[in-house]
Amino acid sequence: MIALALYAAILAVKALLAWWYARKYPAPRLRTEISPVAVCQAILSGDPDLQDALESNLASAPQARFVWLIDDDDEEAGRLVTELAGRHCGRDIRILSSPPPPEGINPKLFKLERARDAVSGGIFLVLDDDTRLGPSSVGALIDALDRCELATGLPFYRDGGNLFGRLLGQFVNNNSALTYLPLLPFVRPVSINGMCYALKTEHLARLGGFDAIMRHLTDDLAVAERVRDAGGRIIQTPFPQEVATTLDSLPRYMAQMHRWYLFALLLMRRQSAAMNLVIGALYGAPPLLLAAAIVEVLLHPSWAALGALAAVLGARALILCALQWRLSGKVRHRPLLSLLSELLQPLHLAHAAIVKSIRWRSRRYRVHDNDRFVSI
Repeated sequence: MIALALYAAILAVKALLAWWYARKYPAPRLRTEISPVAVCQAILSGDPDLQDALESNLASAPQARFVWLIDDDDEEAGRLVTELAGRHCGRDIRILSSPPPPEGINPKLFKLERARDAVSGGIFLVLDDDTRLGPSSVGALIDALDRCELATGLPFYRDGGNLFGRLLGQFVNNNSALTYLPLLPFVRPVSINGMCYALKTEHLARLGGFDAIMRHLTDDLAVAERVRDAGGRIIQTPFPQEVATTLDSLPRYMAQMHRWYLFALLLMRRQSAAMNLVIGALYGAPPLLLAAAIVEVLLHPSWAALGALAAVLGARALILCALQWRLSGKVRHRPLLSLLSELLQPLHLAHAAIVKSIRWRSRRYRVHDNDRFVSI
């Protein structure tokens, strides 16, 4: 049962490091005055949860102004944001509509660069349209910017309404804390959570805005590299943002996982051999070790082997539940789907390594590298 022992050891080490980082991280300070915050969201219609997510953020950040970035040809998004802005007429909401981006240009970064003209000072907070700011999220991001050039949050998924949404949620909730937090005591973040991050507008201006990285497909990795290359510091806060993505079919689930894993492979291309070895050991090996242990028990069953497997799976569930409760305030663990999600990870990785085209909402791209992709 060597595979099972190695799996348990890696899980325990990652969980302890993540817990320690979250425990020692300072609580956001109470402020009487804060810099003005502009929440900039690139919006695409099509998700039934979109309206609720946008309204939730209006309630969570009552002092912030909002910049909603839509496409000229997205009539449904235009109707929705216009209706919401009218319903919340006392709020500072600006709607910017953009034409389709030129070939080879990242559509999200294309919109965010336009938003820079509407945000003259203060804090530029990038938030995906399916992401909700938690009660402590904005304060934590603002507080971190006193000590760094960019601050980012920790994603957790709401339970989906069907099997595919729940399976996607288990993937994120299993891995969020165990991916973003354990290595932070030893190395600076290699990327950021692109669903939610903040930086001061003056620092964004010194970086040249988003224009210099517009040809990069993975905007979170591109932004992180741009900040680091300019000598800036990134802080990963352990405070949560909730994400809800509606997936109504197996192909949509597969497309989402394929996109994330292809982005992970693009990230690994830019790391040193030593860092890739660490990434492989801490994040690539555990699903394979767990699958190998389960196969071994099935092929050579014994009470001792079954007991050891049950003990490790029970400890795994307790660890995930404890981390989710500590970091997001609720237990999000579904035992069978959580286990299935982990065992499927090698298949998603193989899929991303073989198939180099992705679907990103209404668009399809063939990906050659992070800064070289073409529309299909």
